[in-house]
Amino acid sequence: MKKDLIRIKEPQILFGFNQKIEDPRDGLTLFGPIENNIPYGIMNGVVGTKESLAKFQSFIESLQKPISNANTVTRPFFPGFEAVFRSKWNSKKVIFKEVTNEEIGKHLYNEDTHTRTYELVTLFTEKIIEAVENEDAKADVWFVIIPDQIYSYCRPNSSLPKELVEIKRKTKKSTAKKMLNTGMSSLFDIINEENEPFKHDAHFHHQLKARLLHRAIPTQILRESTIDWRNFTKSNGMFLRDFSKIEGHLAWSLSTAAFYKTGGRPWKLADIREGVCYIGLVYKKDERSGNTRNACCAAQMFLDSGDGTVFRGAVGPWYNDSTKEYHLNRAKAKELISIALETYIEKKGVPPKELFIHAKTRFNNEEWVGFSDAVPESTNLVGISINDRKPLKIFRPDSDFPMIRGLAYIQSERSGFLWTKGYVPRLQTSLSMEVPNPLFIEISKGESDIKVVLDDILALTKLNYNACIYGDGVPVTLRFADAIGEILTASPIENTPPLAFKYYI
Repeated sequence: MKKDLIRIKEPQILFGFNQKIEDPRDGLTLFGPIENNIPYGIMNGVVGTKESLAKFQSFIESLQKPISNANTVTRPFFPGFEAVFRSKWNSKKVIFKEVTNEEIGKHLYNEDTHTRTYELVTLFTEKIIEAVENEDAKADVWFVIIPDQIYSYCRPNSSLPKELVEIKRKTKKSTAKKMLNTGMSSLFDIINEENEPFKHDAHFHHQLKARLLHRAIPTQILRESTIDWRNFTKSNGMFLRDFSKIEGHLAWSLSTAAFYKTGGRPWKLADIREGVCYIGLVYKKDERSGNTRNACCAAQMFLDSGDGTVFRGAVGPWYNDSTKEYHLNRAKAKELISIALETYIEKKGVPPKELFIHAKTRFNNEEWVGFSDAVPESTNLVGISINDRKPLKIFRPDSDFPMIRGLAYIQSERSGFLWTKGYVPRLQTSLSMEVPNPLFIEISKGESDIKVVLDDILALTKLNYNACIYGDGVPVTLRFADAIGEILTASPIENTPPLAFKYYI
C-alpha cells in the first residue's frame, strides 16, 4: 500500500436548527444546543459553607452577562448562559446544605491523609444524601464547594504541615492495609472503624464521586479559588490562580458541564455513521486487594448520538507484571461487552451495525474471542489500539506553527499516525504548546478501512462536554479512562449499575 500524508477534514458538530459547524463555542452562540434536549432551567444543589454559597451565587450571576477573554480569536467570548443555552440558571434557585467551618476543622487537621479525606468526604456526602432523601424539591446537579485547604490536603501525596496537626495518627497505613488484606480488622469493631478510611482512596474528588455512584447523583466539585479567584492572592500580591486572561473560557467550560449534567445535550457529532457504537476500555490496578495483578475493568460506551454510559466489569488478575498490559479472560470479556450491547439494544432496538472497541494496547486472542462471543453475526466487530508511545515528529521549516490538526500519515492498511493537536486555521494558533506528537492508531483485530477509523477518532475528540473547547487531543472513548478507573477503585463499590457518563466527570 502506498504510504501517504493526508489531511482529514475537521469534523463538524450539530447544534440547534440542525446547523453544523466546527467550533462548539461558535455553534452554541449562533444556534444554541440540540433542541430536543434543553432543560427549562437548573435547580442548584449546593453543599458548603455560607461563605461558599455566597461565592457560588455571585459566580452564577456573573455568568448571565457576556465575558471576554484576552484573545477573542483563540478563545471566543462567552455571551451569557441563557443566551448560549436557551435555558435559565438562576442563582437564587438553590437547595442549600450547610457545612460549617467548625465541622470541616474537626477533620481537616487530622495527621493521617486517609482518615482526613474519608471523614471530610463523609461530611459532604451525608449532607447531600440527607437532602436527596428529605427535601421535596430535587436538585439537578449538586455543586460541592470546597475550601482550597481540602484540595491541598486531601490528595494521595499530600501531607499536613506539622504546625496544623491537631489530631495525631492512630494507625499506620501499612498496618491498616495488612489487617484489611488478612481480614483481621473485621473481628474487632473498634479496629474495623479505625481501618475503614484505608478501604478508600485518599483523594477527595474521586472518593466523593465513587461514594455517590450508587445514588446516581450528578456532582460538580468546585474550589473556592475557582469561582472567586480575584479574592485569592499569594503573599506577593499575585493571584493564586489567575483567570484574568481566560475568564470567558472558564465560563464556557463550567457552564457546558453544568448544562450537560442537568440533562441537556450541548451538541453531537454531525456526520457520524448511523448504527455505530464505540466502546473504550478502562483498567485500573486495585491496590486494596494486596495482589499486584488485580485490576478493575470497565467499558465506556458512546453512541452516534453522543450518549455516554459506563459499565463496571469484574475485578480480577487482569494486569501482567511482565508486559505491563491489562487483558481480560474470555468469560469476563464476553460478560463486559454483553452488558454494553444489552444497553445499546434497549436504546436503539437493534444491535449496532459496527462496534469499535478502543484500548491503549493491542488485544490478545483470548479476550478477543470473548468479545466476539458477545457480538451477533450482523455486527462488524473491530478492535483499535490507540497510544502515543511511537513519537513521530514532523516540522514545518517555512512556518512558526506546527503541523495542522487532522494531519494523518497512513503507514499501512491497518495502521497510521494522526495529529489530533496542531495548528487550527479557525483559531489562528496551535492546540499544543510544543511540536505535537501524533496518536499511533492500529486496527488490532477485525476489519475496517484505516481512513474511516482515523476519521472517527478525530471526530470523537469533539465530545468532551466537561470542557467547551475546539477539540481534544484524545478521543472521548479514552480521554477519561484514567479518571473513571480512579473513581471505580476509590471506594469498595459493589454491583454498580450502568450509569451515564455525567456521574463520573
